[in-house]
Amino acid sequence: MKRRVVVTGQGVVSPLGNDVTTFWDNIQKGASGIRRLESEAYADINTKIAGYIDDFPVEKYLEAKEIKRYDLFTQYGFAAAVQALEQSKVNLKALDKDRAGVYIGSGTGGLQTLLKNHETMLEKGTRRVSPFLIPTMINNMAAGLTAIKTGFRGPSFAAVSACATSNHAIGEAYLNIAHGYSDVILAGGAEATITPLYFAGFSKMRAMSTKNDTPEAASRPFDQDRDGFVMSEGAGVLFLEEYEHAKERGAPMLGEIVGYGSTTDAYHITEPDYQGAAKAMELAIERAEAKPEDVDYINAHGTSTPSGDISETKAIKDVFGDQAHRLKVSSTKSMTGHMFGAAGGAEAIVTLNSVRENTFPPTINLENPDPECDLDYVANKAKEGNINIALSNGFGFGGHNAVLAFKKV
Repeated sequence: MKRRVVVTGQGVVSPLGNDVTTFWDNIQKGASGIRRLESEAYADINTKIAGYIDDFPVEKYLEAKEIKRYDLFTQYGFAAAVQALEQSKVNLKALDKDRAGVYIGSGTGGLQTLLKNHETMLEKGTRRVSPFLIPTMINNMAAGLTAIKTGFRGPSFAAVSACATSNHAIGEAYLNIAHGYSDVILAGGAEATITPLYFAGFSKMRAMSTKNDTPEAASRPFDQDRDGFVMSEGAGVLFLEEYEHAKERGAPMLGEIVGYGSTTDAYHITEPDYQGAAKAMELAIERAEAKPEDVDYINAHGTSTPSGDISETKAIKDVFGDQAHRLKVSSTKSMTGHMFGAAGGAEAIVTLNSVRENTFPPTINLENPDPECDLDYVANKAKEGNINIALSNGFGFGGHNAVLAFKKV
């Protein structure tokens, strides 16, 4: 029999705050974390705005001598994991660590470390490349460091599926616990890709917003005037726990994961196919033993790209039919920007808290809706209302789709 899986801890590092309380308060207020990049390194790049973090208190999580050993994405991921553990109030000494895992993924991994060492090699030669280059830059290091620091000896891996990374990590962790292989797993994603190289690449694709004069208004999902996504960074991690295990130790139960759907478009590297996204939502609802009419809210992938928002709207209509216009749908990327591999972790936290507090977070900057995006996107201001089941969508380059279903415990 499938076991129930609850969330007993959550942690976040983001442009809207480096703890869950601050982050969630800013989400409810409709605040924007997008700002202009002042570095001259971006002078020749069309996009000069991002959701960057400049107040990350790394010294709270790592000793001074350790900080330089770990790429920024690893620091973010570990910090979010520590927060989730602290909220869960788990007794690490009493925990069976052979049944405790870590699933923290990253779409890109240690890009900052790679670029720094490449520059060093070009300027000073190969002998000056750090011996820590490889173990610092690889995608699994946020998961690896977290496992080392916690002593968790159960399953550990790093999902890598672009913008669907965190949803895959959380979903696969949910299945692992549900089927009895583990009791607890830290799951989510971390990303630190704000670099001129990444900006140059996405700029050449014409995928990013160029509304440089109005950073706070640049990310505008479902709006007719949207012109691309805004790059962001951070981490989001959940502490997942088997229900009886959590109940026995009196853990705070923040919500329950009841479904997970994962599909692949098998269509195009960058262009979405709405049918794959629709199938992932259908599977999440089916595995939650629910019906489409039981779902009250969807935290959309909603990146603010012209084709992506239309495709996701089509997918929602395909799944929910006449019920689609009853649903509340919002994209919190309008506030956070796109955190790539960490997006699903942060948005799972938004969805979880939306269910707990019966709050529909807003899609800010939605002033002139695209005629092809005609659902209720909770424009500009949060709303109150009962939420029974909520979905969190994550779709990534390569056609990867992963959808999570949450409900109250």
